Amino acid sequence: MDINLLVLDRWLHIAAGITWIGLLYYFNFVQVPALAEAAADKGGPGGAGVTKYVAPRALLWFRWAALVTWLSGAFYLWQAGWFLGAFTLGAAGAAGIQVATIGMGAWLGTIMLFNVWVIIWPNQKKILGIVSATDEEKGKARRRAFLASRTNTMLSIPMLLFMAASTHGLPF
Repeated sequence: MDINLLVLDRWLHIAAGITWIGLLYYFNFVQVPALAEAAADKGGPGGAGVTKYVAPRALLWFRWAALVTWLSGAFYLWQAGWFLGAFTLGAAGAAGIQVATIGMGAWLGTIMLFNVWVIIWPNQKKILGIVSATDEEKGKARRRAFLASRTNTMLSIPMLLFMAASTHGLPF
């Protein structure tokens, strides 16, 4: 195991994770409420500029940061000999509270990655007009993307706590 490779991988994992979670919070706490206000502001500029220029770029960074975060985390666990133990919560492979704790964070991150690529992104493509959809389909897509994004926001807090607890002491 090359320590320089692990240091680089950990740096990549943290940088990509900050990008992913930062954009997740941006979407949920800034963009969605701002677009709702823009839609309600009759005679205002509306949200077309955001949906045409900002959202597609932010979603590009969001989904690829999610994938890089997961892959770099999985690579780190594999290099440390913890991958199997983490994803079985210590039932197979490496065991111990530290491995089970990082495993809980890894599972939450895996669920979040699934939400990004399988629910949020396909529905956002309909919402933004990247793929054609009827108004009814767009309405359903908005709801699905919203719920998956809010789920990820809620999962991000315990995920981050499990990740930090695995290397910085257990808070419980």
